[in-house]
Amino acid sequence: MQVYLVGGAIRDELLGLPAPERDWVVVGATPEELQRAGYRAVGREFPVFLHPDSGEEYALARLERKTGPGYRGFETRFSPEVTLEQDLRRRDLTINAMARGLDGTLVDPYGGRRDLEQRLLRHVSPAFVEDPVRVLRVARFAARLAALGFTVAPETSELMRRMVEQGEVNALVPERVWREMQRALGESSPEVFLDVLQDCGALAVLLPELHWSTQSRSALQRAARISAEPSVRFAALLADTAPQAITILCERLRVPNDYRELALLTARLQRQFSHATELDAAGVLQLLEAADAFRRPERFDLLLRAAQARTGQDDEPRAMLAAALAAAAAAAVPREALGQLSGPAIADAYRAARLEILERLAALHSERRKS
Repeated sequence: MQVYLVGGAIRDELLGLPAPERDWVVVGATPEELQRAGYRAVGREFPVFLHPDSGEEYALARLERKTGPGYRGFETRFSPEVTLEQDLRRRDLTINAMARGLDGTLVDPYGGRRDLEQRLLRHVSPAFVEDPVRVLRVARFAARLAALGFTVAPETSELMRRMVEQGEVNALVPERVWREMQRALGESSPEVFLDVLQDCGALAVLLPELHWSTQSRSALQRAARISAEPSVRFAALLADTAPQAITILCERLRVPNDYRELALLTARLQRQFSHATELDAAGVLQLLEAADAFRRPERFDLLLRAAQARTGQDDEPRAMLAAALAAAAAAAVPREALGQLSGPAIADAYRAARLEILERLAALHSERRKS
C-alpha cells in the first residue's frame, strides 16, 4: 500500500500559498485493508475514508468511465491494480494532477509543474470534455490565480467551447452552477470567472439574465476591492439588471435569500445612492426607510458597499448615509409623549424625531462645507 498527497495541496505548496486542506490517494489497497487499519468509510459513490487520527480524507485510486450525459454520467472503478498515474489522469488540470510521496518525491506525469511555471491552466487529457463541471472549475481557478498571471491555455479554451456547442453544460444542475459561482465570487479576481465563461460561450447558457458589459465588469472589480463579502460582489454585479430578471436568476439557481434580497435592493436603490449627498433630510430618511436600514443595519452596510461599487464614487456618500443611520437610529420620543399615543401615531412620532435629527445633521454638514 502506497500513500500520496495529491491535488491542490501540491499546487499551492509549489506556488508558495497556504494549503487549507490536504487530500490523499491510496494505491494498492482495498477498502477492507483501510478499515482494518482504523480508517472510517464515508464515500458513497467511491471509496473515501477518514484517517483515524487526522480526520483527513484518503481515497482509493480509481478510474472513471463516461456512461451518459452530464457530470453524473460516470462509472467509477477502483482496485489495487489502479496506478497513481491513472488516478491523476482523470483530474481536470495539470496543476491539480501532481502528487507527493511520503518520502517527499514529486510525481508529475502530466507536466503540472511546468504549467505552474508558465502560468497556464491546461487540461490533463481529452477526457476533460466528459465532465461539464470542469468548465466552471477552470473559470474559478482562473479567477483565483489571475493575480499571479495565470491564463487558460488556448487548447483548453477550445475544448470548453466545444463542450458548450455540444450542449454538455446544459446538463449542469442549478445547485452546482451556484456553488461554483459563489466560490468564484469570493476569489481575488471574480470578474475573470465571468470572462472565461463568456469566452467559451457558457455565460449565455448558464446566466442568460446577466448582461456582461464593461460597466458590470468594472462594478464587480470595484466590489472585490471594497468588500470580501461574496453577497456584496453579487449585488454589484447585478446592479444594472432588472429586478424581475434578478428574481428569475435567483429562483433558477436557488440563490440564498440574503444574496437575492441584497441584489434586489441594490438594483432598486442604487440610483438614489448615487445622489445621496444631494438629498435633503426628508430624502435621506425616505432612503433609509426604503432600505429597511433601521431594522437591518448590518445589511444596510453591505448595501452601501454594493452601491458604491456600482457607482464608482468615493467614500463620502457611504460615510454620510452610515452616519445618518447611526444618528437617526438613536432618536427617542419622551415617555410622557408616548403614553398619549397609540398605533400608527407612535411610528409617526419616531419618524418625526428621526427627521428632526437628520435636519440638524444636514445643517451641521452644510456649515462645515461653508467653512
